[in-house]
Amino acid sequence: MNDEDTELSPAESERLARLRQGVLARIDAAILSQVSDDWRKVARVVGMAMLSMPDRLSGIPDVFFVKRLALLVESGQLESQGSLRRMRFSEVRRRRA
Repeated sequence: MNDEDTELSPAESERLARLRQGVLARIDAAILSQVSDDWRKVARVVGMAMLSMPDRLSGIPDVFFVKRLALLVESGQLESQGSLRRMRFSEVRRRRA
């Protein structure tokens, strides 16, 4: 088994690159709605974010949600600890002021 959880196939990458900005914003909002001021496992945040979306956005894998979460960390909206490439072994929380 691969030690990293965040690999997309070339076909998935190509298909997901065509997602509209509105869909990406909904994914980001779903992720942010599952984050708190306390540390939470990335796998939990991603799983709950996926379940919270009413139409479930079929065909969008959990690893894409992790990639979006990593962008939220890079943009300074979230803090992380551990390697985000291993969602079961990393955590996120809202950035502390």
